[in-house]
Amino acid sequence: MTTRRPALGVAMVLSSGVLFAVNGTASKLVLRAGIEAAQLTLIRAAGAFAGLLALSLLLRPGARRLRITPGQLPLLVVYGLAGFFLTPMLYFVAISRMPVGIALLFEYTAPLLVALWARFGQHQRVRPRLWVGLAASLAGLACVAEVWGELKLDGLGVLAGLGAAVLLAGYYLLGARGVQRHDTLSLTTWAFGASAVAGLLTRAVTDGTGGWAPLGGTSGGVPVALLCGYVVLLGSILPFLLVAGALRHLPATSVGILGMVEPVIAATVAWIVLGAGEALNAAQLGGGLLVLAGVALAETARIAGTPADALPVAAPDVVAAPR
Repeated sequence: MTTRRPALGVAMVLSSGVLFAVNGTASKLVLRAGIEAAQLTLIRAAGAFAGLLALSLLLRPGARRLRITPGQLPLLVVYGLAGFFLTPMLYFVAISRMPVGIALLFEYTAPLLVALWARFGQHQRVRPRLWVGLAASLAGLACVAEVWGELKLDGLGVLAGLGAAVLLAGYYLLGARGVQRHDTLSLTTWAFGASAVAGLLTRAVTDGTGGWAPLGGTSGGVPVALLCGYVVLLGSILPFLLVAGALRHLPATSVGILGMVEPVIAATVAWIVLGAGEALNAAQLGGGLLVLAGVALAETARIAGTPADALPVAAPDVVAAPR
């Protein structure tokens, strides 16, 4: 039995949050170089699948952990498409049209949607703080979008961010079922595999729209190929392992709340690296804090002992947001 070490769990979650945060800027630099969102999604999925497949085979019990039955295949495919193909692709679209921090705030409303589903879809008891959290998040998003002004945010970017949130909520719900039959490593390996296949099929259907020439160039003074390597290794595989490890030492809700450092760090890194276009004004900063506070309230609104407690609510990429 593993001895719980909360301090180690906190360090692992915060480390994963930093890696995910930097991943937003790395991804945006790749997109600026001319790689399309669908291409970056394919690169990330194929690279992560290869890395996690190798880990699955090397670690005990080896290939046995990857065994699936025909009846389990539909869940794995839908889980992979929703969480590891469509969610990151919409996230990439969002960050290509909006500041990274704002795009993350829209995606971070997913745990709130999960809590609402637990209340209305599964008729589970929740604490009244859920409604305070909902109100705070909506008010925060209104501030982020500056609804009193000219709505400066890109419309397609906003839709992509909200779409990513909806799909991410579905990913959490499907993941809660998937972990009942698979360990997190095998579940995520198969999910990335489904995402990679979807990416290849997408390129085949679109006749390979978007060439690979930008991979040989640079963006922000950094080789694009190196940035893609970061997206795969340090922006996907390593943070996933850190979060999975942290869950051995901390409750899922604690991991989710600690993971909320990501949008704050991501916005800061993007502003430093990418320039003033990533900066948030006072109203947007206040709105961002309201969104995160609302999500934290929603994450702690479920009544202990209900089935909803098993939901892997907002911990960042497997129980983590797959962006």
